[in-house]
Amino acid sequence: MLAALGALGFAYYVQFDLHRTPCALCLVERWPYRAVAVLGLLGVLSRPRATRLLLGLAGLVMLGDAGVAFLHVGVEFGWWKSPLPECNGVLVPGQPLPLVPATPCDKPVYLAPWLHVSMAMMDLGAALVFAALLLGYALRKRRVFR
Repeated sequence: MLAALGALGFAYYVQFDLHRTPCALCLVERWPYRAVAVLGLLGVLSRPRATRLLLGLAGLVMLGDAGVAFLHVGVEFGWWKSPLPECNGVLVPGQPLPLVPATPCDKPVYLAPWLHVSMAMMDLGAALVFAALLLGYALRKRRVFR
């Protein structure tokens, strides 16, 4: 729960303090962290068996986030177009214009110009590590102390 909230806090720090505008895919990548934070809270309040199940579910959610992050990295590298219309500059008729100018999804958001690792690349790595830790913990054998 704390790791997910920390990752969200970092994303909001980059957005509001460093003034890096997220694209639509960046915003989608935040939802799994919110779900994992809720699952973590439920795990804290649950019995050990249910906690393991919730942590396993959280690991699967993070694998889903890794998939979205991989899709985003592919869009940044030009391997494919984004499936989201707002990433491709398509305005939906009848919808209001966004209040914040949209950042194209194929334009990587870097924290430092000399470090060519985008936020999507960092999320891909973090999601894979986070999923491995959660699933590893959920699937490990319980030790019985006598």
